Amino acid sequence: MGWLWAIIVGFVLGLLAKALIPGKQHLPLWLATICGMIGAVIGNAMAAGFGIEETPGFDWGRHIFQLGAAIVIVLLGEMIYTSLKRGKSERRRV
Repeated sequence: MGWLWAIIVGFVLGLLAKALIPGKQHLPLWLATICGMIGAVIGNAMAAGFGIEETPGFDWGRHIFQLGAAIVIVLLGEMIYTSLKRGKSERRRV
């Protein structure tokens, strides 16, 4: 159940991150989900570092850290994905 929950949270965070980033992203949905999962893990670590522990109910602080980390990871993933895709298309022309 832990992996299923991680995939669901990663999917939601990846979609939210793509929606909040201005402009069009070319990142595929599966890669946005993986970036969201990584963002969730990094956000949890950052929240723990700031002393935000798991509490019963909705942890706004922890989720804000997760979303912020997911946005950064999706931005980085978008830049890497776009540059790799652009490099592949340029090699085909030569």
